[in-house]
Amino acid sequence: MNAARTRRRLGWALVGASLGLHFVTMFAFSRQPDRLAAFTVAPIWIWGLIGLALSCSAFLFLRASLSLIVTGIWAVTVLLFADEAQVLVNLAKQAPAPGAAAPYKGQPVVRVMTINCAHSEFGNPVPDIAAWQPDVVLLQEVSPAEVKSVADALYDGHGDYRFHESNGIVTRWKIKREVRNPAFREQQLTLLTPTGREIEVVNIHLTSAATDLRLWNRSAWRTHREVRQARRQELSTALQLLEQTAPFPSRPTLLGGDFNSPASDPVHLLLARDFTDAFSAAGTGWGDTFQRRVPILRLDCLYSTHQLKAVRCQAVTSRNTDHRLVVADFLLLNG
Repeated sequence: MNAARTRRRLGWALVGASLGLHFVTMFAFSRQPDRLAAFTVAPIWIWGLIGLALSCSAFLFLRASLSLIVTGIWAVTVLLFADEAQVLVNLAKQAPAPGAAAPYKGQPVVRVMTINCAHSEFGNPVPDIAAWQPDVVLLQEVSPAEVKSVADALYDGHGDYRFHESNGIVTRWKIKREVRNPAFREQQLTLLTPTGREIEVVNIHLTSAATDLRLWNRSAWRTHREVRQARRQELSTALQLLEQTAPFPSRPTLLGGDFNSPASDPVHLLLARDFTDAFSAAGTGWGDTFQRRVPILRLDCLYSTHQLKAVRCQAVTSRNTDHRLVVADFLLLNG
């Protein structure tokens, strides 16, 4: 009798722990307070797996029937709120293919790529970039020589490129103007397309992510909070500079790079008014970009204003960098 009572109590305790974790998780991810940044740096499905493990254990070992309901709640939560699950609505979308970008419904597309090259620590990523024949490439963690090597490999001396603060932008078109922000790893260029249209391109590399996951340590929570606030300030400054130096948002604009924060982080909300995330709109496959061997965070993103409609997008693994690259095809619309 005592053993049966102990099993029941343990079962209820596991169910209660799963429900408690669900409450904390929903509060943290829906409100995204800075003080809980250390909690939300992990994707919601990580906490979902823990919650499912608790509720399933309660049922499998202790036959706590309520655990089935809690398991269902967790399953629905992950499907509805996990960034990785959002691409389920894009199942009918076509993925970009290596080589020259194919037209989309008979219309030419602009192929854009972003990749953190990790200063070639893992190898030379140039062949991986060249395989996709992009029109515009956003590079992070590169040297001036590496930026030039990408331009030479892609366009055989006929392209254009700029370097600033370990960032680089390479394009097959003419660079008409450059705006630099000396305070941050961020650069802004005006590109002139062959048709005479101008496209504004912003390449960012926000403050490096906090890596301290010792959640029992108060300093870890403080570090994650401060890093999130720093990234918010950097992106806000980049957007202010864009508004001050370009006819934004009337000019087609691409903004991308390494955000060093998951796609669910509130820093991305700064872009919600004027930009659309290419992967959310047209992405296929597993979109997480870091770490390349076991990617669990979507740190690398491409955004565009309404004049550039994402029609294909995919994250692709490269053996020569610790980030997966992101490639997207855009239609350049009128207006």
